Amino acid sequence: MEVLLLINRKKLNKRLPSLAFSVLMLMTFGNLGTSMAFSLQSANMGRIFQTLGADPTKLGWFFILPPLAGMVVQPLVGYFSDRTWIPKIGRRLPYLILGTIVAVIVMFLLPNSGSFGFKTSTALWFGAVAILFMDLSSNMSMQPFKMMISDMVNDEQKDQAWSWQTIWGNIGGVAADLFPFLLTWIGIKNIAAKGELPDSVKWSFYIGAAILIVSSIFTICKVDEYNPETYAKYHA
Repeated sequence: MEVLLLINRKKLNKRLPSLAFSVLMLMTFGNLGTSMAFSLQSANMGRIFQTLGADPTKLGWFFILPPLAGMVVQPLVGYFSDRTWIPKIGRRLPYLILGTIVAVIVMFLLPNSGSFGFKTSTALWFGAVAILFMDLSSNMSMQPFKMMISDMVNDEQKDQAWSWQTIWGNIGGVAADLFPFLLTWIGIKNIAAKGELPDSVKWSFYIGAAILIVSSIFTICKVDEYNPETYAKYHA
């Protein structure tokens, strides 16, 4: 019986249409900004918390937050976006929009954790909460890029789509890691008062946030997800 159901389902499924190269690029381009946010966070997290006064031997407790957030958020985004449809926006894009907005806000707050006049313990808690929200929002904005490929790209083009998503992600990650060095090289200060992060780190986050906004806007405005009827036609 299960074999017959599988055969019938395959008969019902129609081959997804081939997409233009420009659509594949725009569908994956937003991963540039999302990967940049992840890399800025992971590359500078130790420096941020040590600046705020964290014990270097306890930094592992902060580094465990990103994988925990991914384990929780990504399956939930997949589950709920499968059951979401907002006219003129889409199925996966609402989660990309929400994740991007929250990530951008946190990217402006996190490098300034030591600049609000909090005492050490409060600053550490503020930084930890900011990191948690950044992980949650970054995972929420990253997952739609993966799922849109499964939704809209046929088997012949999937390798190309995944390749471009990986390329954009790697470019974003490498660029984010280099930002503090490049900004210091052009003359932006890499030293700061005790308990505060230098301008080179702050501006790295600001630039990353701007790129996340721009790259996400390209995907949000230029990619039209299949409506429920069209989606059902191709996925039974």
